[in-house]
Amino acid sequence: MRKVSISLAAFGVMATTPAFADPIEDFYRGKQITIYIRAAPGGNYDVYSRILGRYIIRHIPGNPSMLPVNMPGGGGLVALNFVANLAPKDGTVLTMITQSFPMDQALGLDKNLKIDMRSLNWIGNMSNTNEFLFTRKDSPTKTLDDAKKRETVLAATGIGSIVTQLSAVYNNLLGTKFKVIYGYPSGPEMTLAMERGEVEARSTSNPQVLGATKADVAAKYNFLIQTGMRKIPDYAEVPLSRELATTPRDQQIFDFVSKAAAISRPVVTNPGVPKERVEALRRAFDAAMVDPQFLAEAAQLNLEIDPKGGAELQQLVYDLLDAPPDTLKLVGSAIQIKGAEAIKGAKPGGE
Repeated sequence: MRKVSISLAAFGVMATTPAFADPIEDFYRGKQITIYIRAAPGGNYDVYSRILGRYIIRHIPGNPSMLPVNMPGGGGLVALNFVANLAPKDGTVLTMITQSFPMDQALGLDKNLKIDMRSLNWIGNMSNTNEFLFTRKDSPTKTLDDAKKRETVLAATGIGSIVTQLSAVYNNLLGTKFKVIYGYPSGPEMTLAMERGEVEARSTSNPQVLGATKADVAAKYNFLIQTGMRKIPDYAEVPLSRELATTPRDQQIFDFVSKAAAISRPVVTNPGVPKERVEALRRAFDAAMVDPQFLAEAAQLNLEIDPKGGAELQQLVYDLLDAPPDTLKLVGSAIQIKGAEAIKGAKPGGE
């Protein structure tokens, strides 16, 4: 009878235990995920980060909540350093890093960038758009050829931003005469600078936000050049930089910076997160990117959505970091900007 009682007791314990316990769901139940936003409110990084935060939690087992926190500064370094060094390494932290960081590391451009991009856990890339350089409609610089004939003043966030680097490549390889004024805190501030007549041009990876329709955008701006791995279909008439290379040397440079530009909105979690939680975040990201409600809201906001999964994004980053030394040397020389000034009151690094 004693053996029977023990067996029955054991069965009772088993009956009250879930047949398939989910450690991911158990961990995230009641948790709060924080997404640290590397820029001030209102710009592309902010808008994309917030919409991601609203939808990714719907696809994480355990239904955690989401808290967006703006942490601008240092061109994205403030947020990255906090996430990598101080934030909990348990899968409850996300951030969208500055797109130029992998190239900065590969070329050794920023002595303040001390985080190895290989140590980050890459969750996904929300966008696969290009970097577009454009002028306001009344600018005498209406085409790329015009930009080779006259100095065109262009707004940028920082001296080390992808916009400044690409402007240098255009100047050094294509013969344009862009002069960069850096230190603007966000995209909307640069647009205001154009409207005030402080600058003639700026760059964006999201031309959809410039107007309700492409016709509206075309009525306000001249698009001179785009940089990425392929032309964006809606802007097929805008020259693609990597198609303008005339020598093998220039092709190496344009191909490298085009890959860097393609890392447009990369989402990561910090080093040290358990592998199974990284995979759960990647699955949630993938599911959010095809969520019908997410896509509908993104369309209302005129956001370009063309995602890459975490593994594909990670490989793209590693391709940049592992580029041959001769390519890195060529690119390092090509991105040296000769015409750049800080706006009044801007710090040397810009934001």
